Amino acid sequence: MDKDIINKIFDRGAINPYGKYFVGTSYLNMLSTQQVIIGNVTFEPKCRNNWHIHHADKGGGQILLVLSGKGWYQEWGKPAQLLKAGDVVNIPANVKHWHGATKDSWCEHLAIEVPAENGSTEWCEPVDDSQYGKL
Repeated sequence: MDKDIINKIFDRGAINPYGKYFVGTSYLNMLSTQQVIIGNVTFEPKCRNNWHIHHADKGGGQILLVLSGKGWYQEWGKPAQLLKAGDVVNIPANVKHWHGATKDSWCEHLAIEVPAENGSTEWCEPVDDSQYGKL
């Protein structure tokens, strides 16, 4: 799927400044940095972020709204879930997880940070290439 076709609503944005926490290339367009933080994240095929945890003492977590393409979401110790346009993923605070594109498709989602008390993101190890390759 062509990168210029997949992004139908929001501008793709610049190369993701958090790229060191990703395998492959992703793009980030911050849509809101006030009240509720919302980023439009676009993953090239095979791109995925590292395992990570959205820590919070109260509230927190993340919501993904898949806009286009196909991707994966996986929580630690659970099977990966295939994502497609229209899917919504509610990620509780303090749950280790990753998300990204499939091998053969771009994936675009809105990442919404749920307001949190003492919220922070802990970036962990990359998703193992052999595990990802089996999806």
